[in-house]
Amino acid sequence: MTTQLVHAGERRPTPAGKPTATPIYASATFSYDTMEETDQVFAGEKQGYIYSRYGNPTVAALEEAVKIFEAGTAACAYSTGMAALHAALFACELTPGASVLASQDIYGPTIDLLYKVFGSFDIKIATADFSDLNAVKEKALETRPRVMLAETISNPLLKICDIEACVELAREAGARLIIDNTFASPYLCQPLKMGADFVIHSATKYLGGHADVMGGVVVARDEADLPTLIGVMKLAGGILGVWEAHEILRGVKTLGVRMERQCANAQALAEHLAKHKSVSHVHYPGLAGPEVLERVRRVFRSPLYGALVSVELQDDTREAAFRFMNRLQLCVRSTSLGDVFTSVLHPATASHRDVAPARRRRLGISDGLVRISVGIEDVSDIIADIEQALEQDD
Repeated sequence: MTTQLVHAGERRPTPAGKPTATPIYASATFSYDTMEETDQVFAGEKQGYIYSRYGNPTVAALEEAVKIFEAGTAACAYSTGMAALHAALFACELTPGASVLASQDIYGPTIDLLYKVFGSFDIKIATADFSDLNAVKEKALETRPRVMLAETISNPLLKICDIEACVELAREAGARLIIDNTFASPYLCQPLKMGADFVIHSATKYLGGHADVMGGVVVARDEADLPTLIGVMKLAGGILGVWEAHEILRGVKTLGVRMERQCANAQALAEHLAKHKSVSHVHYPGLAGPEVLERVRRVFRSPLYGALVSVELQDDTREAAFRFMNRLQLCVRSTSLGDVFTSVLHPATASHRDVAPARRRRLGISDGLVRISVGIEDVSDIIADIEQALEQDD
């Protein structure tokens, strides 16, 4: 009986009919009829799966999907967006003494990864304002970076990267260009088509879209980078679980529908808040001046401008930002973004909490800045909730 309990019903033949949805292959290992076949798969002489740290069919389905979305040649999934970024940087063959030129406006933990992890291996880190191409060119000529790193939409001031121009600068400097496309998603922008070498995503955000899963993906322009990306996954161990892969794969099926609605809602909200007496400034690509709008339209799928809005309150203090956020009844106080619901975040105490206050001020991240990730709700309900939270301070 105990033997039957262990083996009954297991390792049945693959069913004749193809499943219409990708199954969850919740198996740590995979077995073959002979050791010779096992050896061939291990050696890479025969296609197949051996151990889910090396690869899994459910995870592979997600990798294939995102590779297609981003028009790449290879993709590798990881447990988080930060793990994906680490792998992409590693794939650029950074050695002691090499330099990375990063946008000064990138996500706070990305800066920490560069300085605290890669910096400890004598990798030199420099930053520049990537919205000022002359400054980027000057810094690139000075540092001769191995890697240039930017975000399609910067966090949290929502500056738009001129990817094609950065590709040219990277080529001139002999650098590889990594673009974090999390805030735009492949629905709005496909950086590899513009010449970037790697695209990374925190799949926790728009790809998943429902605040119920964490993951990251790297997509490469050159298939030759895949062995290194897989090697980092196998050896550093930041693999994506099969359940998470399945959740993200299900989420991406509605990405287009969600992004269309979220971007339309964000545009309406930004236009409304731009006229509000309690708001001193609205950061939103769709409200930018003619020069920036021309760049946005080259980078994004027209006529969409993204689903994030950042606002600076007239009372530019942490206390005012907290009061506003505490009064919200529909919008969710959350440290993420890209979900179906509208959420708010205070960058100074969340995404950029570990950035020195003086540096935050230099970057324009004030204590009264609030980032809004706009959801798919009825936009009139979103506006009404934000309006009532602002009005109580008038």
